[in-house]
Amino acid sequence: TSRSGVTHSAVFLLTGIPGQEDVHLWISVPFCLMYVISIVGNSVILFIIKTDQTLHEPMYIFLSMLVITDLGISISTMPTILGILLFNSREISLDACFAQLFFIDSLSYIESSVLFLMAFDRFIALSNPLRYASILTPPRIAKMGLVVVLRSVVLIFPLPFLLKRFRYSNVLSHSYCVHQDVMKLACSDISINSIYGLFTTLLTVGLDSLVIFLSYVMILKTVLSIASTVEYVRALNTCVSHLCAVLLFYTPMIGLSVIHRFGKGSPPLLQILLGYIYLLVPPLMNPIVVNSSLAATLVMW
Repeated sequence: TSRSGVTHSAVFLLTGIPGQEDVHLWISVPFCLMYVISIVGNSVILFIIKTDQTLHEPMYIFLSMLVITDLGISISTMPTILGILLFNSREISLDACFAQLFFIDSLSYIESSVLFLMAFDRFIALSNPLRYASILTPPRIAKMGLVVVLRSVVLIFPLPFLLKRFRYSNVLSHSYCVHQDVMKLACSDISINSIYGLFTTLLTVGLDSLVIFLSYVMILKTVLSIASTVEYVRALNTCVSHLCAVLLFYTPMIGLSVIHRFGKGSPPLLQILLGYIYLLVPPLMNPIVVNSSLAATLVMW
């Protein structure tokens, strides 16, 4: 115990669903189903895209990037969330927590960037369809994907080292580790971490969401110039799955970020539920949204 009376532990204690500890085992059933559906659904989509040569097109390559990112997020969060619900395993070492934090945050930023690339893909496909394949060639897409990964990894890489400088109180708000939650437990001045965290968010999620918005302004402008109603509806339909994926990803992410930074008086249960929605719902729903939209598109064509 330090002079201030705060216990400095070598572990963090994760939080499940407060007040529901007696029924955690029952609550784990839908969580297990969500993970199974997410992993199987995304794996099936990835397998179909890989094995079907006709799907080796820019739109499906970007979709496979989104699927791989969703799989990574599911695998990164599954051990601690199910560990609490199934076995009441609340302890996680600082190093394991920082590692999970690195993967969750970097994969979240990668997903944001992939959604931006998918918006760019739809803009090129609708505004310049004749040059679509020549603009988005496989080598160019690979370079774009590499830049997206490197940007996210380079920006997130310093965070665990910045966090290692501190001593902590040890009870986290979630069943997993994310930067904002861990940072709040530090028993020191966290100004540098807070500024750097805000900087990385603005440079990734903020910039990506702005470009997505501008892309859809241009897409709408292009679509409105189409005279035929059938072609107009067909063009918009190609964007439906992407718009749904964007809303599924950004809405809970922004809500959780606002609560972490400004919602000190907000109910803890709201913060926890938003955290689960943010990490579990996009990987769960993206395969469903994508499959239904693609099927509708194929029928229309």
